[in-house]
Amino acid sequence: MLAVIMNLFSSRPDHPLGDAKELKRIITALPSDNSFKAVDEVYGWFESLQSADGFRIDHYFDVVRQLDEAAQPYIRLLTRNYLQTPQLSKSEERRLWSLCYNYWGEVSSLYALCIERSKKNPKDKGGDAFKALLPLAATRLMAARATQLKWVEYRYEPVGEDLWRGLGQPYLAAEAEGYAQKPVALYPSLSGMTSVTAQYLQALIFCSSSMDSLMPLEIELADRLIAHFQPGFVFSNDCLPESVCWVDAASGLPPLRLARLPDRPAPSLRFFSPGSAAQALNELISSVELGKVPADLNLGGQYPAKVLLPVLRHLALYWAPEPPQRDHPRHPVKTRIAVLQGFDDCFTVFAGNIARLGKERNAESWIVENVSLGGFCATVDELVGDWLKIGALLCMQPEGGENWVLGVLRRYNKDSSTQARVGIESLSRHAQSVELRPRTTGFSATGTIPGIWLREGNAPGEARMVLPSSSFNVRQSLEFSHEGRRYLLTPIELEDTGNHFEIGRYRETAAD
Repeated sequence: MLAVIMNLFSSRPDHPLGDAKELKRIITALPSDNSFKAVDEVYGWFESLQSADGFRIDHYFDVVRQLDEAAQPYIRLLTRNYLQTPQLSKSEERRLWSLCYNYWGEVSSLYALCIERSKKNPKDKGGDAFKALLPLAATRLMAARATQLKWVEYRYEPVGEDLWRGLGQPYLAAEAEGYAQKPVALYPSLSGMTSVTAQYLQALIFCSSSMDSLMPLEIELADRLIAHFQPGFVFSNDCLPESVCWVDAASGLPPLRLARLPDRPAPSLRFFSPGSAAQALNELISSVELGKVPADLNLGGQYPAKVLLPVLRHLALYWAPEPPQRDHPRHPVKTRIAVLQGFDDCFTVFAGNIARLGKERNAESWIVENVSLGGFCATVDELVGDWLKIGALLCMQPEGGENWVLGVLRRYNKDSSTQARVGIESLSRHAQSVELRPRTTGFSATGTIPGIWLREGNAPGEARMVLPSSSFNVRQSLEFSHEGRRYLLTPIELEDTGNHFEIGRYRETAAD
């Protein structure tokens, strides 16, 4: 009974984290050698705070803030492992994705709860102290939800209305209360200042830059590049002559190009355009092409030009005043195609009728929705395995046909856990597998390199070869024989890289 009476008059909440010494002990005890366990422990404490009572609002926010800051180095390491670990198993990929995505969802809901409680209880003893912290709480909320958006894109899944509404409504509330553009330092470990508006604009630019044709690491690089160039964007309540995209922040819908106008005026409409960012981006492309990367460009690591340039060029395409146009008109069709994937299967298929017989039995069946000279759009009804990724090399045979087509998966959007829509670029309708031999002098013996010869779409006197990853060497000529003729290939450049393959461009001459 005495304990109950004491609790009635206690100024400390009945929760372990209400004690500053215990909070410090818990943070200090996070396992420094196990990032997954550390983030999981913080996540567990976040869950316990959802229904915690007795905290002053400023105290409650401070507990959430400290736990969130303590988790940052660990969650950054988990993100790096997710994006950069080669051949991550499906179970480990799912385990990392779930923890990181759920972490950002949980911490965003706690920051939202801080704001909600301050509004519901204006007489809270900590209310006055929390007012000064409101911009930071709202900005962290926005940043967490924008990060959730990015994690959804890593898996090419649809972004739900709840997430867009969870970004738009706090932004509109911050605008109404006058702190949307209040600059704050997001985390002690990060340099620079940001705001609620900046975080909202970051998410809008990210979404309108077509992440469905980038690989997860490229998506991360694109997000960091957007943050770098975001100050050059123009964000407005009004539709300006240079405006490119618009969004209704109250609707729960993503931003759209101004090719489609809003149905009606609304105070929640916002418009944006690349402004000076497009020119700055083009200047960076020129600099990186010369091997120069500015020191103030924070990409979270060092990346070679061959990794960075495709992302820069992708953003330049989508930040242009006119949206990207299709190279060829598309024609609606409804037909099935047999699909095999990976360099080894594709090499076998294009090696000849006898070699491919065993492979055809394992082909998946997709439904082509439309077709053009440049490729296909198809629906995958049953997602099998974890191989379906941007940059996957495919060979496809139309139902009832004899010819196989070589292509690359360029776009990927999941409609559900079992269905996806994909965009495929056609590389060749007349590919041929060949054995390539490095051109050597003297008596040194060298092995052969398998190659898939793209026999159309080449400049006069040139040839393109699809090779296994890391096979192209600008200093190494190759030769091969086909139908009684011998060909010499002199390297020109590495034209493209994909998932476990690359395309080399060569000068072709008859060796006989």
